[in-house]
Amino acid sequence: MDEDGAIGNVDATPGDTLTAAPVDDSLTTAADDTTTPAAEATVDGSPHQDEQTEQDATQADAQDSTAQMPVPTRNIRDLFIPPRNIAAIRQRLFDVAEKIELRKEEFDLYWPYVDNVWVRQHRAGSDKTGLCKTDYYACRLQRPTYTPKAVDKPRTDGTPTRKKQIREGGKCHMKLKVVRYEGGYHSVTINQLGDKTQHLHDLDHMDKIKRTTVLMEIARSEVMRGYMPASVYTVMSEDEPRLAASGGRHLNRNDVRNASQVWRQQHKDPLRVHEGYKYDHGNGIVRENGALPLVQRVINAEVVDPTLAYYAGLPPNTLRFPEELRPFLEPYLPRHDMAFTDDGLPHVTLTYATSLDSSLSLAPGIQTVLSGPHSKAMTHYLRSKHDAIIVGVRTALADDPALNCRVEGVGGYGGLGWEGQPRPVIIDPGARWLLTPQTRVIRTVSEGKGKGPWIIIAPGFAMDPNRIEMLKYYGGKYLGLTDFDKRWRLRWEAIL
Repeated sequence: MDEDGAIGNVDATPGDTLTAAPVDDSLTTAADDTTTPAAEATVDGSPHQDEQTEQDATQADAQDSTAQMPVPTRNIRDLFIPPRNIAAIRQRLFDVAEKIELRKEEFDLYWPYVDNVWVRQHRAGSDKTGLCKTDYYACRLQRPTYTPKAVDKPRTDGTPTRKKQIREGGKCHMKLKVVRYEGGYHSVTINQLGDKTQHLHDLDHMDKIKRTTVLMEIARSEVMRGYMPASVYTVMSEDEPRLAASGGRHLNRNDVRNASQVWRQQHKDPLRVHEGYKYDHGNGIVRENGALPLVQRVINAEVVDPTLAYYAGLPPNTLRFPEELRPFLEPYLPRHDMAFTDDGLPHVTLTYATSLDSSLSLAPGIQTVLSGPHSKAMTHYLRSKHDAIIVGVRTALADDPALNCRVEGVGGYGGLGWEGQPRPVIIDPGARWLLTPQTRVIRTVSEGKGKGPWIIIAPGFAMDPNRIEMLKYYGGKYLGLTDFDKRWRLRWEAIL
């Protein structure tokens, strides 16, 4: 028995879903189109006083527009130190070849990197419980081709009309169903809607015709710090691989100007170039001799010890199983191309820890730590290769185990959603295990580092409805089995 009290893992075919939260498709907010009522007549009727009143009203309008402008939530650091594997994650959220389940904070982080691809069509609403909310998205190129009018009507506030171009459309019919669950844990499930289809274009094509919210917010935040759009474009494009990973391979100076246009119209203060750069006539903004690129300065200021950079952002109890040791275990791992054995049962791996005298614990019911750091890392790596982990109720009562996987790379420990996390299964025929929100396995679910447990019980118990609803709230459930052996014990064949 290891620290978490796991006595066995069960492999079966996974079948979970994931959910998504709505994201605003707009990149900038236009100035407030309100009109100022005429100033009241003064006693002396001085034209200078009327003129001053109009100036005050104009300044007030500008202040109101500034207050309504969304504040960027990202800055240049998010470009130079992006989320891990952002290019691969963008590709997955573009393809959606299979169901993707994310934690809500992951969806909020990653979706703005692909909102140039997906456009929300409508919201279906909530289910009866109010915990699930559904949105429907479609590829941006599903919309009809748009051809701008030859002459647009002038705006009532006198500002220049936006120059519009022909918008490509009617070429792709891929759609998504995005479900958000906000219960004992918050998840976002993304799945293709209808028949499995593929985009009729690649991700780079979408990056070419539309910029992501992330890039536009980064550009706007730098201009709002007082830097010239040309200087912002220069520092953003210095590290082309990082820019391309975030979808900015086709970013240009006009994009930076467009992202900051509203702010620049309201703020007439002179803008400057970034420190370490200068304006070179004929060459634009260039780096000064001997100056480090801004990207390098940001990275140097962020990472103090390069040896610790690999673990940045991971929980402190993350385990790492060395790559060179994994081939030894491969022959003993379940084959996912064959979910069940020839007799119809799933692949089962028994794991346990014993002392030198072959004891499992000091005494029955006493939690005893036996696993060392290396064997613990191996055990958690085994868990990541299975779909479920089974323990008995005695282990659950004695150890209060988390029954999750903490190896680096699984969901909650550097991976997406709950990928690599096994489903906890507790054999509790007499329904003795009383779960509360403080139970360790439930706390693990709330933290987004494990799945809700399935508890196997025997029939005939008058279960408290509150216990059933509480477990369901955290993504778990009770399973009643009636298949017994000759000694009136639940049969393993039925459990598996």
